[in-house]
Amino acid sequence: MTDTSNKNPVVSVAPSPHVFSMEMTVPVMMRDVLIALVPVVATAIYFFRWYALRQLIICVLFCLAAEVVFTRMRRRSLSLGDLSAVVTGVILGLSLPATAPWYVGVISAVVAVGIGKIVFGGLGMNIFNPAMVGRAFVMIAFAGSMAASGYIDATSGIDMLSQATPLSAFKQFGTAVPLSSLLWGTTNGSLGETSALACLLGGIYLCVRRVAAWQIPAGILATVTVVGAVANLVNLHSQWTVVHHLLGGALLLGAFFIATDPVTSPVTAAGKWIFGIGIGALVMLLRLFSGYPEGVMFAVLLMNALTPLINRWTIPRPFGGV
Repeated sequence: MTDTSNKNPVVSVAPSPHVFSMEMTVPVMMRDVLIALVPVVATAIYFFRWYALRQLIICVLFCLAAEVVFTRMRRRSLSLGDLSAVVTGVILGLSLPATAPWYVGVISAVVAVGIGKIVFGGLGMNIFNPAMVGRAFVMIAFAGSMAASGYIDATSGIDMLSQATPLSAFKQFGTAVPLSSLLWGTTNGSLGETSALACLLGGIYLCVRRVAAWQIPAGILATVTVVGAVANLVNLHSQWTVVHHLLGGALLLGAFFIATDPVTSPVTAAGKWIFGIGIGALVMLLRLFSGYPEGVMFAVLLMNALTPLINRWTIPRPFGGV
C-alpha cells in the first residue's frame, strides 16, 4: 500500500493476506466470508433450531472476548473491526455438533484465538487455521461430547439429533444415506456440514468474489473424485459412492471456507493446486483407512504445516531468470 498524500511515498510492508486493490481490504474480505456463510448458517438454524443458534452465539462471543484478552496481554493494539474474530467464531461454531455442551464452545473459542492466532502474532502471522486448532483441541479433550449423537434431548422435537452422522453410519454399519439428504441437509452432523447445497452456494460466491482461491477447492474436489472413483471400482458392491464422498461430511465446508484461508494456504498458483490435492488425498486416506469417519480437520492442519515448504518449492521464475 502506498500513501500518495505526501510528496515522498511511504511503502508499508505487511504479512499476508495481501490485497490486489484498495477496495479489497481485510474487513471487506471478512465481510464477504460472512455473507457467503449466510446459507450455511440459515440451514443450520433451520434444521437444528436453538441448538445451532446457541452454539454460534457462544463461539462468536468468546472468540471476541479471547481476542480482547490475549491482545491486551501482549500489549498490542486491539482491532475487532477487521471481523476476523467473528469469522473464526462462526466457522468454529459451524464445525461443532449441535449437541456439544456449552463449555466445548467456550474452550474451543479460547484455544482457537489464543493458541491458534494471537500466540503467533495475530492476524496474518498464524501458521494453522485458528478454528481448526480450537476444534482439534476439543476433539481430543472431549471426544465423547463431540459425538454428534452423543446427547439426545427427548423434548427437542428434532429427529436428526438421534441419528448417527452419514459417515459414521457407513463406517460402522455399511449403510449409506440418500444423496438428497446430503444435498439438502436432513442428516445429523456438525452444524455446517449437513447441507452440501448451502456450502456450494456460499463457496461459489467466495470464488466469484475472488476472496477464495478457486484452485484449492478445485484440487480438493478433483482428488476426492479420483480416489473415490478408484475406491468404487475396487469395491463395486459398496453403497457409498464417490458422490457420497463429495457431498458427505465436512468436505465442502472445509474446501471452500477453511482450506482457502489466505493466511494459512500457499500464495503461488502451483502451490494452491498442491495444497488442495494434498488435502483431498489426506481426507480420502483418513476416510478409507483410519478409524476416524472424517478427516477434513486433520488434513487441513497437516497441509497448513507444509504451507511454508510449498511456498518455497513453488517460487515462480522471474522474467528472464534462470
